[in-house]
Amino acid sequence: MADVLTAETVRSELAGLTDWTGDQASISRTVELGSFPAAIAVVDRVAVVAEELDHHPDIDIRWRTVTFRCATHSAGGTTRRDLELARRIDEIVRAAS
Repeated sequence: MADVLTAETVRSELAGLTDWTGDQASISRTVELGSFPAAIAVVDRVAVVAEELDHHPDIDIRWRTVTFRCATHSAGGTTRRDLELARRIDEIVRAAS
């Protein structure tokens, strides 16, 4: 099982990610895409990556605004798995912009 990261580690790692915020409990990022279909396309690509990693974010879709929240529920907070997923989400969002 993955270990929950320290508050300092989470802060340090978030500094290297685009627009992510969070703490030891979870990390999140909200993005606005150009259209509803573009937002759904990003979510579809994230779903494929999440399946590959066997680690799934909570996703909230509001028209063309999407919020991704990552936490390792089995560990009770933010782990390295969440940071890796966040990096992959950043790549997908960057490619869609």
